Amino acid sequence: MRPDLTHLKTIEQRLLWLSHWMIHNANHIRPKADGIKIGGHQASSASMVSIMTALYFSALKPGDRVAVKPHASPVFHAMQYLMGNQTREKMENFRGYGGVQSYPSRTKDIDDVDFSTGSVGLGVGITALASMVQDFITAKDWGQDARTGRMVALAGDAELDEGNIYEVLQEGWKNDLRNTWWIIDYNRQSLDGIVREGLFERIEKIFDAFGWDVVRVKYGALQRAAFKEPGGEALRAWIDACPNQQYSALTYMGGAVWRQHLMDDLGDQGDVSALIEKRSDEELAQLMENLGGNCVETMADVFASIDHDRPVCFLAYTVKGWGTPIAGHKDNHGGLMTKAQMAEWQAHMGVADGEEWEPFATVSDSAALQGFLRQVPFFAEGPRRHFDAPLPVPPIAIDTSREISTQMAFGKILDDLSKGDSELASRIMTTSPDVTGTTGLGPWVNRRKLFAREVQKDAFIEHRIPSTAKWNFAPEGQHLELGIAEMNLFLLLGAAGLSHSLFGKRVIPIGTVYDPFVCRGLDALNYACYQDARFMIVGTPSGVTLAPEGGAHQSIGTPLIGMSQDGLAAFEPAFADELAVIMEWAFDYLQRDGEGDPDERTWLRDETGGSVYLRLTTSPMEQPGKRADEDFRQGAIDGGYWLRKPGPNCDVVIAYQGAVAPEAIKAAGIIGESRRDVGVLAVTSADRLNAGWTAAQRARSRGNASAQSHIETLMGGLPPHCKVITVIDGHPATLAWLGGVAGHQTIPLGVEHFGQTGTIGDLYRHHGLDAAAIVAKVNGLTAGKRVSNAVPAG
Repeated sequence: MRPDLTHLKTIEQRLLWLSHWMIHNANHIRPKADGIKIGGHQASSASMVSIMTALYFSALKPGDRVAVKPHASPVFHAMQYLMGNQTREKMENFRGYGGVQSYPSRTKDIDDVDFSTGSVGLGVGITALASMVQDFITAKDWGQDARTGRMVALAGDAELDEGNIYEVLQEGWKNDLRNTWWIIDYNRQSLDGIVREGLFERIEKIFDAFGWDVVRVKYGALQRAAFKEPGGEALRAWIDACPNQQYSALTYMGGAVWRQHLMDDLGDQGDVSALIEKRSDEELAQLMENLGGNCVETMADVFASIDHDRPVCFLAYTVKGWGTPIAGHKDNHGGLMTKAQMAEWQAHMGVADGEEWEPFATVSDSAALQGFLRQVPFFAEGPRRHFDAPLPVPPIAIDTSREISTQMAFGKILDDLSKGDSELASRIMTTSPDVTGTTGLGPWVNRRKLFAREVQKDAFIEHRIPSTAKWNFAPEGQHLELGIAEMNLFLLLGAAGLSHSLFGKRVIPIGTVYDPFVCRGLDALNYACYQDARFMIVGTPSGVTLAPEGGAHQSIGTPLIGMSQDGLAAFEPAFADELAVIMEWAFDYLQRDGEGDPDERTWLRDETGGSVYLRLTTSPMEQPGKRADEDFRQGAIDGGYWLRKPGPNCDVVIAYQGAVAPEAIKAAGIIGESRRDVGVLAVTSADRLNAGWTAAQRARSRGNASAQSHIETLMGGLPPHCKVITVIDGHPATLAWLGGVAGHQTIPLGVEHFGQTGTIGDLYRHHGLDAAAIVAKVNGLTAGKRVSNAVPAG
């Protein structure tokens, strides 16, 4: 049952005014420092105002979560302002520094944003993945009391051009998706023009094919009433046949033009002529623009009619710019009302001068409205950000007595956790886009099962067919298997990484993917980090070390992605004991939520926490033996440590990261026979070393002369003449900056071009990553005694 329609209509008009005034103020009243357009999407906000009024003030419950269409951000903030959850100061500073953000942001806005949006399509997709996470949680003993609800997306019709939408639809079908609503603002206008005719038919067929209910909301209450009048069916037929572009143009031109056009097409037909003639120009325009999505009464009734948990797509027909002077104009996406248009519209809306920011201006009985607002279920419980206490992290160790790759060590660490009964292990959710077995997750999945709401037995086990994979699906399962769609992987990690806030239950999400295909899901990775979601992503195998796979599967630039991605601490350990130390730290880091003050030991803001990226390899290597000293343990976390400490007369330092460790160590041994005091710097995280270095420089520039980062401490004792050779199975720029720390000449080695098939030795020689290439660089580019017993460079 919907609330009193009078209150809903009043709220709708208040949101329409406040959202548009906020945009107008930013563009035409507030002083401009840069001389550029501020923008704000007035027309896209107007088309959503009735939908959002009905949704938030009639349909939603506190457990429901909403991803708001990016361009409807002004309506969302106007709504929160009306409810007292947003400040006038921030509204006046819309799109300014510290003000209301352009698009809803969990981390930068103050008014209870559920999902950040901005990159279109991603906010839509994450709601379906969040619903899957909700099912994962509630199927567990520890998740029975989770705060649950519907996951709702408000989407523009042009967002359906984004391919990730259809990847999500398929994944939802495979996982029996439920409790998900997608509400499409079908105004048939996009950034550059009018949406193609008949698009709605294709949309409906696609959603129907994936098991969604499709509810077409085409006509508002005024139109449906008119259709019942004599001549009404002819009017309905004309509306259904009218091309999108024509309907938009007539909307912009207004009632008199509507009348002329309708009379030309439908006049001299008796009943339908009377239907048109009985209405004034203003009433006729209201009738023709009363599409279903612009009718708060209709939308409230449609939402109230859904009494099941099947996924629903609402195709809500709207007029872009509805209720404003720019309604229907094909340029209105980026257009704004002029000052003259706003003045005329302000008079039309009945807002007195000086009362533009008053939440309840124009409301005849503000006490009654405020009483109604206090009872709205969605807002009744206040802020809806939940909390779950951090989980204790058990000690993590691994046997280093034999050769092992970092990927194999990762799988062994998870397998050891799967055998235990720690609370942390019970909250881990692993996921992978069809590469579970080839990224080290197999043993974990065999023990902890795959997640499904209903039990599904492994037919190979049932028929006693030998297989290393035991694929049993069950509600208690802890692995969520995905299809080959990396965007879904990162959207799922993003949704699961917000579970403590969304559902009040902490999940530790771990995703694996072939490292080159981190790039395939990069937009969704950035989106997840922007929301401050907490997860671990493991890129493995990586680099040209994945030699037999060839250039298409050999990552080059991912270490730089790790360095540049905010909210993500990137590591590339070479040895299993480094990985164990890093993962133990990471499980705690994922759960931190402290202040942003930097640690003066490293100048890293570790107390804030964040997500973690591990770049691993399948190349087995000899391990350095048991190491327990604090310099090693803390250095592995901070980003680097001296594997071979340089002497006081050091000529050459070799700094490596990741799988090339054996080549760097071998080269150091050869060089050390001819050069003095050679040092080997084991870099586990160029990202953290670089972040600490730049942060320490900022601190010194602000007057803290003693600020020193970890890498500055490590390199501070090197003599000025020392040369630094850096080597990584990735882009050489990852480590090339090390020379800038203390002014040492640096010779960076790495991969700059696509690889090919071959052995590891073949490709290391080809790209100049092997010991011979390192030695050749020392001989050719550094002063000092020639390394006489150098092996020939490839």
